[in-house]
Amino acid sequence: MTNTTNDHAGHQTWGGRFSESPDARVAAFTESVSFDARLAAHDIRGSIAHARMLSNVGVLTDDEFTQIEAGLNAIGARIAAGDFSWDPALEDVHMNIEARLTDDIGALGKKLHTGRSRNDQIATDIRLWLRDAIDALITELERLRTALIGVAEREADTIMPGFTHMQVAQPVTFGHHMLAWEAMLARDTERLRDIRKRVNRLPLGAAALAGTTFPIDREMVADELGFDSVIDNSLDAVSDRDFAIEFVSAASLVMTHLSRHSEELILWMSPAFGFIDLPDRYCTGSSIMPQKKNPDVAELVRGKTARVNGHLVSLITLMKGQPLAYNRDNQEDKEPIFDVVDTVTNSVALYADMMPHVTVHADVCREAARQGFSTATDLADYLVRQGVAFRDAHEIVGKSVQHAIGAGCDLADLDLATLRGFSEAIGEDVYEVLTLEGSVAARNHIGGTAPAQVRAAAARARAALA
Repeated sequence: MTNTTNDHAGHQTWGGRFSESPDARVAAFTESVSFDARLAAHDIRGSIAHARMLSNVGVLTDDEFTQIEAGLNAIGARIAAGDFSWDPALEDVHMNIEARLTDDIGALGKKLHTGRSRNDQIATDIRLWLRDAIDALITELERLRTALIGVAEREADTIMPGFTHMQVAQPVTFGHHMLAWEAMLARDTERLRDIRKRVNRLPLGAAALAGTTFPIDREMVADELGFDSVIDNSLDAVSDRDFAIEFVSAASLVMTHLSRHSEELILWMSPAFGFIDLPDRYCTGSSIMPQKKNPDVAELVRGKTARVNGHLVSLITLMKGQPLAYNRDNQEDKEPIFDVVDTVTNSVALYADMMPHVTVHADVCREAARQGFSTATDLADYLVRQGVAFRDAHEIVGKSVQHAIGAGCDLADLDLATLRGFSEAIGEDVYEVLTLEGSVAARNHIGGTAPAQVRAAAARARAALA
């Protein structure tokens, strides 16, 4: 019988029970270091905290901890410098680092894993990594929100059509529209801050699934790594991926909001609308039509939303059939999470860079607001203030609009005698409400589109970011 030892995969820690090495295709199929190497800095940080705790409780001596810490820091420096060779045969980021540590400092490196498992180790790494990713995404969201507030302040008096069902409904200000986008992103920020609280709980110490017989101090590790608390149940600690699903769900909402923004920017930039122009550096041309200027950033963000939404479905499906505790299925959580973070953060960052430089064609926006009888509701409100029941006012205005359509003009272009023919309650002051400026100025309450309210809302939004 062939004598095999624990060196058939270099530094595999589980080989003692096996009589042969993994099939080459199995090794390639099961490795994860090709993508989880990006967790290296967080793995090293968690390992140092774990080793410090082992020293504090007497499992390691002070000298052993010092050697391990120095060895891990040296490996971290090599990884950061790009001077580290990742070996797929070692399966994952954890074993690559531990194997290199053992090569560098000898058998002492093998003591690092005392009192933990790769199950609680990876759960800790991904939480550390995702916590930083959430902080970075929040920073980009706040940059974009600041940009939108700036555009809102700049365009507080610019009148444009507001739409429902993509039909002209009522005049609004461009600044008011920008603050609607900002409000969506403010909720996104709030959600991410809330999710971060549940990410920021320490699983390390759960070991494989049941805890460890060593006298560990989980609270010490949590404190050093900046976690708010430890996860109470060891089974849950190693198998929970709710926090990842929550994050990807919130990220899909961010992308949904950006996709809606994109749709409007694409429409508004079209010559059929002509409301805005995007900077050339965020657009591309056509290979065959030299006149084209395509809003590629906006289109790609709209397209990438489907990709992020797909990752959400993948993660939910990944978890739906798993019994407790850890299962290898969970190796499949990282690539979706990594891709979501990269996609959403880059999309938000590009928008944060682009939005301050959007050119708004105020004259085109105003002319569009004159189309579609956008002040019809103002006329109905006027009649109600004159004592006409709203349902009657609605019918009167409908007939007025029908007449204006036949005459090929706007309501504001009808003379007083014609308007009074529909209702004697109409007086000379009616034209104050039929103008676009009068319409938006009349909505002078919190949440309204009046320029004064837009500026006040922008100031509140800035204060909320401070």
